[in-house]
Amino acid sequence: MFKFSSILAAGLAVGVSVGAQAGTLEDVKKRGSVSCGVSTGLAGFSQKDEKGAWSGLDVDVCKAVAAAVLGDSSKVQYKPLTAKERFTALQSGEIDLLSRNTTWTHTRDTSLGLNFAGVNYYDGQGFMVSNKLGVKSALELDGAAACIQAGTTTELNLADYFRANGMKYTAVTFDTSDQTRSGFESGRCDVLTSDQSQLYAIRIGLKDPDAAVVLPEVISKEPLGPVVRQGDDAWFNIVKWSMSALIEAEFLGVDSANVDKMKDEGKPGQKRLLGTEGDAGEKLGLSADWAYNIVKQVGNYGESFERNVGMDSPLKIARGLNAQWNQGGILYSPPVR
Repeated sequence: MFKFSSILAAGLAVGVSVGAQAGTLEDVKKRGSVSCGVSTGLAGFSQKDEKGAWSGLDVDVCKAVAAAVLGDSSKVQYKPLTAKERFTALQSGEIDLLSRNTTWTHTRDTSLGLNFAGVNYYDGQGFMVSNKLGVKSALELDGAAACIQAGTTTELNLADYFRANGMKYTAVTFDTSDQTRSGFESGRCDVLTSDQSQLYAIRIGLKDPDAAVVLPEVISKEPLGPVVRQGDDAWFNIVKWSMSALIEAEFLGVDSANVDKMKDEGKPGQKRLLGTEGDAGEKLGLSADWAYNIVKQVGNYGESFERNVGMDSPLKIARGLNAQWNQGGILYSPPVR
């Protein structure tokens, strides 16, 4: 449950979409950059290197929007936000877009004045424990102290799971992912619980990654995706279709290496996506090459997945549910037509 000021709560109670402002596209063009809320640092999803460059699966959504709108994926201002800060920053207009491993839930979609623009990673909550505990299943965690991050769906999921299985636990709460990892590593808790993707990222950041293991249980559905304010359908469509273009490009066999050839010599569906046929860009208020710029500069979803969280990354996460719908997963984009 999130805490809001009485003013904000009153606004939402009467149906006011707090912070919703029409004309985000015009604001972004005038500013010359997309203001994108990301995590304070989560390997594979949004992380800044020693040179100050951001990368990750969520960061690539920010880059895709910038490429679509401004023709340049580098024109992004990244705003690191904790889980507790993220929604307020978006509601207030501090950022144009939130792309920060955020779960799409009923409450968030209906009562915060926000719209989820789709799913860029299908996840689920899990548990990580120290090998020395000898625990093989989450059902052996009765009485455990659990490290969790405040302001996330993790808290309620954990309470539901332990209650349903007649177990007790003690919550040890932190504000950031780094603090949660430090708490686990220092022994302040027996188990760290979060989205499984985050557990993999936290694990490789431990001093001894082999000393910890992720348990097999997955206790929730966590569809993660980008978020915008309600009240600006034009911007909502741009973010939604920028992310969809990443997914559709992979489905159509278009990637950063062949996109120039496909633009001129591809099949009808490939040409429609890349702007040499049809008017998809015009309908979004963008140039015809909006999706071409995304694929050329960012790649398709598969390229983004593999370099950030997949087999070309330290995380080595299998595609699983995040494979294309015709490849054993549930990843699916509406057609560009």
